[in-house]
Amino acid sequence: MMEGNSTAGSFTPAQQFSVADLVVVVVYFSLNVAVGIWSSCRVNRNTVSGYFLAGRDMAWWPIGASLFASSEGSGLFIGLAGTGAAGGIAVTGFEWNATYALLALAWVFVPVYISSGIVTMPEYLQRRFGGERIRMYLSGLSLLLSIFTKISTDLYSGALFVQVCLGWDLYLSTVLMLVVTGLYTIVGGLVAVIYTDALQTLIMVLGAIALAVKAFNEIGGYPNLEEAYLKAVPSKIVPNTTCHLPRADAMHLFRDPVSGDLPWTGMTFGLSVMATWYWCTDQVIVQRSLSAKSLSHAKAGSILASYLKMLPLFVIIMPGMISRVLYPDAVACVDPEECARVCGATVGCSNIAYPKLVVELMPSGLRGLMIAVMMAALMSSLTSIFNSSSTLFTMDIWRKLRPGAGERELLLVGRVVTVVLVALSVVWIPILQSSSGGQLYIYIQAVTSYLAPPVTAVFVLAVFWPRANEQGAFWGLMAGLVLGLARMGLELAYPAPRCGVPDRRPWLLADIHYLHFAVLLCAATGAVVAGGSLLTPPLPPARLKNLTWWTLSRESSQPSVDGTSQGPPDGECPPFWAHICGINAVVLMCINIFCYAYFA
Repeated sequence: MMEGNSTAGSFTPAQQFSVADLVVVVVYFSLNVAVGIWSSCRVNRNTVSGYFLAGRDMAWWPIGASLFASSEGSGLFIGLAGTGAAGGIAVTGFEWNATYALLALAWVFVPVYISSGIVTMPEYLQRRFGGERIRMYLSGLSLLLSIFTKISTDLYSGALFVQVCLGWDLYLSTVLMLVVTGLYTIVGGLVAVIYTDALQTLIMVLGAIALAVKAFNEIGGYPNLEEAYLKAVPSKIVPNTTCHLPRADAMHLFRDPVSGDLPWTGMTFGLSVMATWYWCTDQVIVQRSLSAKSLSHAKAGSILASYLKMLPLFVIIMPGMISRVLYPDAVACVDPEECARVCGATVGCSNIAYPKLVVELMPSGLRGLMIAVMMAALMSSLTSIFNSSSTLFTMDIWRKLRPGAGERELLLVGRVVTVVLVALSVVWIPILQSSSGGQLYIYIQAVTSYLAPPVTAVFVLAVFWPRANEQGAFWGLMAGLVLGLARMGLELAYPAPRCGVPDRRPWLLADIHYLHFAVLLCAATGAVVAGGSLLTPPLPPARLKNLTWWTLSRESSQPSVDGTSQGPPDGECPPFWAHICGINAVVLMCINIFCYAYFA
């Protein structure tokens, strides 16, 4: 073991990593590789539809598990627990809001995507509006977003985990994980990704539940959580400030719209804009649903994922709060020197809440399993992103540059792109490590709220408003991009002040929460799209067949990569299952509303 030769403050793991732990990790990864190889053999990977869309033959349960696993990377384990430790349960809204977006995906967006016969999201907009520029712009934006928000944050949090647990070097552990992940994405394509996701989801959920039970036992059960959390104050504080005190509204989901850290207005409206982008228009997620056998399988997959998304409050966020109760000096530190000593970041150490619990509370062997799960969560997010990004590049950019490219060339390019993405991500790690560690989760959400809302506006108008046309959509995206980048530039120029430093940021930053900004940005983009569309001639009605909600033909055809149709995808599903899906969706919404009301 390489003890603590790390660059960000050296960690010596509290408990030694035992032989049992090591055995568990090795067995787990061998199992993972075996599942990857087994599932690859089942589908013909050497066709484009086989490699990128899993041969369109997935059942509902791997899809639901994969939807959940793709969204719960190790970044979210560490980010949600950390934000829970720092500010209480309000961050749960980010998870529960997904229920409505997932239902919208299966009932509204997937039928439109299937009937329009597409493989990637930018391709849909190109068929809907005509022209190349929107498709190229969106492909570029998705690739950038995945490098800067998804790949880099997942790598950082996964490496942080290894560092807290094993005391290995941050870079060594990152490179090791990348190699294993990249290998099986490049070899296996989407089927390997979806089946290994299903395995990891199972272990992630079981491991997290075991840890949550143990954590609640430590503080004497759920009834003691609020009282214990409000007393969790570090011993070294910054004099004359209140930032070491836990928030008084820690146990409330809905917070003051003006002074709250996550205002309820933003969590309701701004978050819905971002959730619609993530769940209904993001390549990583939609690609899972498009690989379904039939529409009913896609719906059931969405419902399963939504049920799983109800869990994080109890198995990730509350354990994060308990971590602050048990280790206030480490997790809740506010003094910059103290924080730098604990975790290498002067802004705060709430990110280490979850790894700290694993290392301190889990018995030998189980600790190895949790570390394997964390690595797995990281690999599952990364494989999803690598696979989807290579699909985007190959289908949307490469086929434009080389219209005559054959199947073999496209598959080769897809594999090369994965390698390039891996290289770029490794180069990005040092930059990311020096960016404020304590702000990582909020950084993901904030960057998303500056870049994603224009895309949401354009997709929603494309599906629901037949009058929207290419000129309106393109200039709407451009206007949204300019506004979003302006706000993002300000955010980077004026970071949030540290504890005890007065807030001198311009009012645009200090007074407009990023979640509120998402609503304004989406509305502004929508206005430009509407204006631009009404000032220019409409698309002929024949062009819109199968491309909007109002012009769907009910015998939709199954899309294929070369643009020919291959028979109805929902022909083989009896109405009985469609009713079961509908009833389940209603039950799910009732549960969701009850939970919101209970914790409001």
